[in-house]
Amino acid sequence: MPAYRQVRTRVSSMTDFDPWASVRRFSAHLDEVNGTSEHELALRLLKLSEEVGEVTAAYIGMVGQNPRKGVTHTREDVAEELCDVMITAMVALCSFADEPELALRRKIEKVDARYLDAS
Repeated sequence: MPAYRQVRTRVSSMTDFDPWASVRRFSAHLDEVNGTSEHELALRLLKLSEEVGEVTAAYIGMVGQNPRKGVTHTREDVAEELCDVMITAMVALCSFADEPELALRRKIEKVDARYLDAS
């Protein structure tokens, strides 16, 4: 059975929620289908730019900045696109860190310490 199909769980409540289980499955699927060459890893980083562009487009649509199009998106659309950015970044992180959960935790702790020091 392919690695990305081995663990398939549904989230029954937010207390059971572990995004890393899903992200590792997404990453394993990409590894299996696309490989792990340097080119593929670069494309995973470039995918982040694409997703950020979609956040921008949704925000522009939410505020109606383009008078020809008017209001085309909602706050929920922007939030959904931001989630896509986060998922894409987490998948990319799996390609660059042996322990992506630990890498993210350490980074959050560093940023948190800066905020605590500033207050």
